[in-house]
Amino acid sequence: MPGFVQEFRAVARGGRWGRRPLPPAGVADTSVEPTNWQFPTTWSRSRPARVVRHGLQGGILAPLLHSQLNITLEGREVVREAAATPLILAPNHTSHLDAPLILSMLPPEVRRDTITIAASDYFFDAWWRASLTALVFNAVPIDRTVGDRRELPGDLLAEGNHLLVFPEGTRSHDGHAGRFRHGVAKLSLDTGAPIVPIAVRGSWRAMPRGQAWPSPGRPQVSLSFGTPLRPRVDEPTSVLTRRLEAAIAVLIDEQRTDWWSAMKTAHRGDTPSLHGPPIADWRRKWELLEPASDGRRQHVWARKRAS
Repeated sequence: MPGFVQEFRAVARGGRWGRRPLPPAGVADTSVEPTNWQFPTTWSRSRPARVVRHGLQGGILAPLLHSQLNITLEGREVVREAAATPLILAPNHTSHLDAPLILSMLPPEVRRDTITIAASDYFFDAWWRASLTALVFNAVPIDRTVGDRRELPGDLLAEGNHLLVFPEGTRSHDGHAGRFRHGVAKLSLDTGAPIVPIAVRGSWRAMPRGQAWPSPGRPQVSLSFGTPLRPRVDEPTSVLTRRLEAAIAVLIDEQRTDWWSAMKTAHRGDTPSLHGPPIADWRRKWELLEPASDGRRQHVWARKRAS
């Protein structure tokens, strides 16, 4: 197993995935835009695909993540109790680890009906990547620039599915949250679906931008599911977006401290911002790169003590 993991890691780091065009800076403005092609994903929700995906997510993805990360999980029972109706799962987004981590930690009965909303220009730019993304993550492409109308998220919710949607629309550049867009709030207000705030802490440290495999040493990653936010009558989208952002901020503060301290801080209105301190970029990154442990690899299974 270690040999296979090392081989896979070397391939992931050395490959040029998807053969995305890399034009010189001098001709970038004159390069031809790639043709917008449509990749069908309805097949990925068929019964055979669901059976294969269940085996991949539960039998391969989850054990692999546990072998590479030290994962702390809180609040999964909240999702299980609320899953009688379609849910919008809304996490902060700092790493490509976020989606596989959340999906693998969901209760199996919720994971089975969860569709991931993925950027068409990144995950659906090549047929092989589109096929893997649709199969493994049950993903549906959406255009981040023009509003893709192939499969509407509202229709997917009406069919009884749960949706995994990142409110920021893209990954963070420095580990702190970016601007929360109003798409998730509007979707909730239009459909009445509750929003489950999800806080992910440590994934940027474990696998930041430009890295294709988690850092060695089983870095600590915390995942918390919060109480669902239900849209209120005549609530503006901006207000619901701020409620979602505040809920995730409280969950991350709870991961950083403890529940009681986080509740007292929230009551005072002093919860640290998700967007980080207003300082130079290098200092913002440095703040999140402080070692979480003594640097030694944490083993998946506890070693037996010598008697």
